[in-house]
Amino acid sequence: MISLSVAWDDIGGLVDAHERFLAGARVEADVRGPVLESWKRCRSVGLQPHHLPLPYEAGLTLDERFQRAADPVLDKLAASLADMGTTIALCDARGRMIQRLGGGPALQHRLDQVNFAPGFDASEPVAGTNGVGTALAARVPVYVVGREHFADCLQPFACAGSPVRDPLSGCIEAVLDLTCLRDHGDPAMLRLVRTAARDIEGRLLDQATERERALLAAYRRAGLDGGGTPRPPGRPAQGHGNGHDGDGLGRIDLAVLRERAEELVASPDRTLVEVPLSGGRVATLLRRKVMGAAGEAGVAVEARVLGGPRLSGLGLPSSPQGTGPAPVTVAAAGAPASVISGTGTGPRAAAPMPTGPAPAAPTAPAPPAPPPAVVRTPAPLSPPPILPPPASHAETVGDVLDGAESRLLLVGEPGVGRLVVLARRRLELLHEAGIRIGTTLDVARTAEELAEVTVPRFADFAALDLPDAVLRGEEPEALGGRSALRRVAIHAVRKRPHHLYDVGDTVEYVPCTPQARCLETGQSIMEPALSEADGWLAQDPQRLTRVLAAGVHSLITVPLRARGTTLGVVSFYRSENPAPFEDDDLSLAQELVLRAATCIDNARRYTREHNTALALQRSLLPKGRPEQSAVEVAYRYLPARAGVGGDWFDVIPLSGARVALVVGDVVGHGLHAAATMGRLRTAVHNFCALDLSPDDLLAHLDDLVGRLDRGEGWEVESTQADSGIVGATCLYAVYDPVSRRCSLTRAGHPLPAVVAPDGTVEFVDLPAGQPLGLGGMPFETVELELAEGSQLVLYTDGLVEDRLHDIDSGLDRLRTVLAVAGRPPEDTCEAVLDAMLPSRPSDDVALLVARTHALGPDRVAQWDLPSDPAVVSRARTAVTRQLHAWNLDDLAFTTELVASELVTNAIRHATGPVQLRLMRDRALICEVSDGSSTSPRLRRARTEDEGGRGLFLVAQLTERWGTRYTPYGKVIWAEQPLP
Repeated sequence: MISLSVAWDDIGGLVDAHERFLAGARVEADVRGPVLESWKRCRSVGLQPHHLPLPYEAGLTLDERFQRAADPVLDKLAASLADMGTTIALCDARGRMIQRLGGGPALQHRLDQVNFAPGFDASEPVAGTNGVGTALAARVPVYVVGREHFADCLQPFACAGSPVRDPLSGCIEAVLDLTCLRDHGDPAMLRLVRTAARDIEGRLLDQATERERALLAAYRRAGLDGGGTPRPPGRPAQGHGNGHDGDGLGRIDLAVLRERAEELVASPDRTLVEVPLSGGRVATLLRRKVMGAAGEAGVAVEARVLGGPRLSGLGLPSSPQGTGPAPVTVAAAGAPASVISGTGTGPRAAAPMPTGPAPAAPTAPAPPAPPPAVVRTPAPLSPPPILPPPASHAETVGDVLDGAESRLLLVGEPGVGRLVVLARRRLELLHEAGIRIGTTLDVARTAEELAEVTVPRFADFAALDLPDAVLRGEEPEALGGRSALRRVAIHAVRKRPHHLYDVGDTVEYVPCTPQARCLETGQSIMEPALSEADGWLAQDPQRLTRVLAAGVHSLITVPLRARGTTLGVVSFYRSENPAPFEDDDLSLAQELVLRAATCIDNARRYTREHNTALALQRSLLPKGRPEQSAVEVAYRYLPARAGVGGDWFDVIPLSGARVALVVGDVVGHGLHAAATMGRLRTAVHNFCALDLSPDDLLAHLDDLVGRLDRGEGWEVESTQADSGIVGATCLYAVYDPVSRRCSLTRAGHPLPAVVAPDGTVEFVDLPAGQPLGLGGMPFETVELELAEGSQLVLYTDGLVEDRLHDIDSGLDRLRTVLAVAGRPPEDTCEAVLDAMLPSRPSDDVALLVARTHALGPDRVAQWDLPSDPAVVSRARTAVTRQLHAWNLDDLAFTTELVASELVTNAIRHATGPVQLRLMRDRALICEVSDGSSTSPRLRRARTEDEGGRGLFLVAQLTERWGTRYTPYGKVIWAEQPLP
């Protein structure tokens, strides 16, 4: 246990920030991002700042190859820092210190006190935030000074660390660190350590290049010593600028041969492979072992086109006879074996080829290729090499290629060839992920696409966990340990272990698990050996022990982050693939999840906007069926695939037991269309309250739409003009169950259909009218009489018209579906949708079916009255007699008073014939009509006034009353609820 107490004044408020962080406060504004992420990782593993039990292990060393590359760089760096009081530390890939150079006795003594010395572990989960451990955890160069160290004992120091990678595999081989006292710290240390790390990586690459040159020299010496007959120097080996080599192979064929050769180099158990080429030709590739004079082991791949033109050089660079070896194309860091050109007379010999013109530019896209190559001059030829015979198919290969002219295609090391094949597969996987992930705007489906793309090409199991808020389209809260997530997707190469959480299960990760640490820090975590990951097992020891027994051995967990927000976590497992995850796999996983996170966030935001628009639209559409007995209605509304739109329908009870049927369509989709639909629906309700005729109502609605389109309205704290309605259509119908007459008017809307009781279907010949908002033209009304039991069918254009079918064919299909006698409205709706819309429509669809009823003579009584005051008493008597016949004696007094007042007003103030009518519907309705267009109005009578109290009494005694105009005058009506 190390405990060192140091007191001094730190700058930047880090003293307070460190204490507040440990207390659980937010310190994002006071601490650099990389340091804060490191502090979170330290906290997630339960590290205590004052207690560091650093483990020690003696006899640690690095690979001789790496040490040979690092020693010259470290010596040079130590010489440059000799007088600066800075120590150089070299640690292995686990953060354990191997070597410490320079710094002077005083600094080294202080470092010894905190066990920052060879043999001790400086990894972040053990030592907290520091140059070695944090560079290794973050996998990037870092600079840490003073109170930025998580541990108290390290706070007197400043350090800069950088990971050192193998240039071919990309794996971290070591960590280089510069450490000095805090007061001597300088951010320039970060540049020094990064430069030194790159120098070591460059020397590692040079070592690989030297091995490849030695293998090439061994192969060439074997070809020349074996009696190879080189090509005459004057013969060209290259193509003629047409994308083909001298033997007719195109660039696509050459790229395919190179790719298959790289795979053959990386396959230790294969010796021979046949490659189909264009034109029906087949190339045979032969894998041979090569060993240089210094023991360098490698592989050579030779090629021969069987049954086709002679293959010479494969369009690769060469040198004239007698001028020495051809230039070697050595792949850059992480690339494959060298590509070489040579010639020979048999399967075991090769010799240089003459030069030729440069290859022509490709005429067609080629398969994915490794990174750009660099040309280097080969090393001098080594002594005669040893060429062992082919491993397993020597006789077969000899028979196939006996007497045939083969050409050298590739020379390299199997390990490097494996890295190239993996790199190409990763590029192909990224390309496929870009195509397959995010094809929909559905959160769950996008998660499934990520799992499907990565299994089995990257992992054997892939699982995605998201909070429920993301699935609902909401912004997720800050995620961390014990956050409740839901398993949204899981995909497996075969049958997954049943002990893993399944889709729909709720998952709460304990704080020590890789997933919880990943959510807490926002950093990806790799566990190459799950059996050693105690934090992972702590989630559910019994369950996860069985998962390990099923063969799962390696894990990568990556946070789903978009726009700075963590949306969930993705876990990749390996079981069938025996190779554990590597550093390059971690980078690939992060790239895949980054792409998926953007798609999931887009889907989440779309879900939020879609749900908002849908909620708005649902709040604006009718809820339930209004109380009325004129028609029996059924309706359907289907939103489009593109989202909510502006289609609407309505059933509005009117005075006199009548009912209004409305269907409308606002052009477009989204919030604006839904909001506009709400405006128009509200306006229709308001105009209906005025009892306007259908043509007058559409005229008022047309004027309103025109004013909205022109932006005439209230504008509150907005600099943007109203975007307008763009276009809207409407059909308005009023049905009177007493007369069984229906009045219809339309503004650019599809024709309504009438289904007679016998099943006959007719489309009402109704003038089209202009869409709403154009103005200037009156609307025409058509009135028709409907037999009782007829069905009036109103709909929007999405039902009968789409991009594949015109409206005429749609109307014909609708006529066929409706031609059924006696079908209830609900069944009619189902039949229409099943026949007309087998799948989700591309446009909104509103469908309204109304079957008519009649209010018979037994429920209606009317009297024509002369304009004589003496008739009022007779009207009262008739009303009382009729109510007695209807068993409504309880309403007799009130109804007699109402009828008396209304008839008296009509006789006194109006002209023309007077008619009194009583209707027993859901309410008792009393109507008095006359020939005058003057409407009475309710007013408060003064004390000295003799009149003016009649309508006031009517309003007080009835539930509602009003006036409606007819072509011949007006009607005053009043309703009372039935007992």
